[in-house]
Amino acid sequence: MEGRPKESGTTKASTGGGPPPLRTVKPMRITIFNRMFATVYALAIFALFYHHTKTLLCSPTLVAFSINLALSLSDFVLTFMWINTQTFRMCPVYRKQFPENVEKVMKRSDFPALDVFICTADPYKEPPIGVVNTALSVMAYDYPTEKISVYVSDDGGSALTLFSFMEAAKFSTHWLPFCKKNNILERSPQAYFESNHPCTSETEKIEVMYRSMKAKVEHALEKGEVDDQYITGLDQQHEIFHKWTDNFTRQDHPAVIQVLLDASKDKDIAGNLMPNLIYVSRGKCKALPHHFKAGALNALLRVSSSMTNAPTILTLDCDFCSNDPQTLLRAMCYLCDPAIRSTLAYVQFPQIYRGINKNDIYCGEYKRLFVINTMGMDGVEGPNYVGTGCFFRRRAFFGSPSSLISPEIPELFPDHVVDKPIQSQSVLALAHQVADCNYENQTDWGSKIGFRYGSLVEDYYTGFRLQCEGWKGIFCNPERPAFFGDVPINLADALNQQKRWSIGLLEVGFSKHSPATFGVRSKGILMGLGYAQLAFWAIWSIPITTYAFLPQLALLNRVSIFPKVSESWFFLYAFLFLGAYGQDCLDFVLAGGSVQRWWNDQRFWHIRGVTCYLFGSIEFFLKFLGISASGFTVTSKAVDAEQSKRYEQGIFEFGVHSPMFVSLTLAAIINLISFSQGLVEVFGGNNLEGLFVQMFISGFAVVNCWPIYEAIALRNDNGKMPIKTTIMATLLAGALYMAASFIFKAWI
Repeated sequence: MEGRPKESGTTKASTGGGPPPLRTVKPMRITIFNRMFATVYALAIFALFYHHTKTLLCSPTLVAFSINLALSLSDFVLTFMWINTQTFRMCPVYRKQFPENVEKVMKRSDFPALDVFICTADPYKEPPIGVVNTALSVMAYDYPTEKISVYVSDDGGSALTLFSFMEAAKFSTHWLPFCKKNNILERSPQAYFESNHPCTSETEKIEVMYRSMKAKVEHALEKGEVDDQYITGLDQQHEIFHKWTDNFTRQDHPAVIQVLLDASKDKDIAGNLMPNLIYVSRGKCKALPHHFKAGALNALLRVSSSMTNAPTILTLDCDFCSNDPQTLLRAMCYLCDPAIRSTLAYVQFPQIYRGINKNDIYCGEYKRLFVINTMGMDGVEGPNYVGTGCFFRRRAFFGSPSSLISPEIPELFPDHVVDKPIQSQSVLALAHQVADCNYENQTDWGSKIGFRYGSLVEDYYTGFRLQCEGWKGIFCNPERPAFFGDVPINLADALNQQKRWSIGLLEVGFSKHSPATFGVRSKGILMGLGYAQLAFWAIWSIPITTYAFLPQLALLNRVSIFPKVSESWFFLYAFLFLGAYGQDCLDFVLAGGSVQRWWNDQRFWHIRGVTCYLFGSIEFFLKFLGISASGFTVTSKAVDAEQSKRYEQGIFEFGVHSPMFVSLTLAAIINLISFSQGLVEVFGGNNLEGLFVQMFISGFAVVNCWPIYEAIALRNDNGKMPIKTTIMATLLAGALYMAASFIFKAWI
């Protein structure tokens, strides 16, 4: 049985007078049931393909053969994805940490230093005040502040972001001592002041300071520039700001690095040393590829190596604020354990989102992706890296555990000791050099060193490649969420984000490092297929699109393509459907979800199948053929008040025309018409026993499509379905019906 080797010291440390335990791990009780059910379900799948083979061989016409072949292909894709999904169910584990024991086994002075990487790219899609809150929340960790360095990568080269962090640096000298004095948990100012916090004179004073800073930042963002009156402080700050603004006005600009807080000399109002806060805008040149977020992270990896070179790195999305000041200590329960440290690359915390509405209409919780599947992978070789909330060992970016790949200069080695102040001329000169747009030319960066290039989903690809090199990961999912992020609150943003993920995942799936081939050879069948389930995410579009149209068009033409209710094969289909849905619901509920959220999750799975999965697949293959090229689109974190209100009410947001909305509306119309005709025939006394399965599929789709019908006919707000989209979908539905009628005549 393939799986993670037993970890020594996980529970034994608490006995025999040894050091107190830092962590425990145990298998989940559902494992035995999962394995037994997988055996039974696999036998049912074999029976299904026996039925498909028999039906194909007995097809009376070419049309019948083609339709049966389409259904067989769809079921083959479903089977492939089901097999891959079983890897998450074979040996899931649950972990627990004891951060209070870290100081009992290690002196605070011996705690390893931490470099935090925060990436932002567009101040209008990623408002700077949100990025500031993310930085402040980790600067205030329960950890020696002088050992924390926060690096902010501004890939948009925006003077607005720069100004925001100048203001944040000043506010942090009040915020950090306030957090530690009052032992507050929400160390993001925005989250804290929106909570039921104690109302004291000190709290009110800090809140006034925060509101003042926020107003300055938002006023500058609204105007699109920073007034001189807001550059409070010294002439040096004023000079630096305008010098950088001149740089940012050019599309091609050199690297800009500024130390806003220096841990060696800057102190808070209580006299304690502050963390380092460093602003980085890497060099950009239109003639050279910049590799999107992976390129920005690699620039931070090199800049931080030259300035602080902490052995531990935390990567955060710009909207992911810390929600637990002890998160870093939880990570240290693993990163500082000598029993597993030699092969441990990272500790991944789940992505958890605030602001999700009651029933999570857009499946923004991603419970399956970020919790259920991740716990399953954790029991094998470790979870995949999901881009944020992940603590790395710096050494993991420089070759396998047994073979160090040397960078170009000694200052970038993971064990290099920086013995000069971060603001010294030589350190800053080197930092600018390694952040230059030409630095990576003819080097191993992005291929063998650092975050990996070659996919829009650099997080997935990097984690996969690290594990193939022999590194392991650990999933840490404490009761109190470690981080909270922002979730898209309109349908277009949610689908575009997942379309980008689909393209990036397919880039890996069809590369020379495909998990289905290279992954299986490198890490074994369980880890290989586990990563393949994610890499081929988008091919769900094949069965979902097929079952969204083919049975319905056959029903409209009174053609039966499934077994009759009186036939024994009907019960096989019923078992496969109910078994898959039942186990999926059980997984979801056992992971802390509700039945209502599960229902909306499966609905959104169908929506993705005919929208972002479908269009992502098409765009990938067009790119693969050299017809078009995909780019990285930043998901908007800006909030519209009207959209936010509708989202809180659980109302779907359409509002703008999109090709993905056309395909979605087309599926809704076809299913409604076919189900309605079926009902008319039933009430007309016709025997539709042979069409029952098709009636059920159409009816099931109609129930799932209710928000679409509502947006087409029952709403007058700005989020309703655009008329253009409805007209296009209706015309396409008519054309599809006529084409299907012509084809099915050959069947009849």
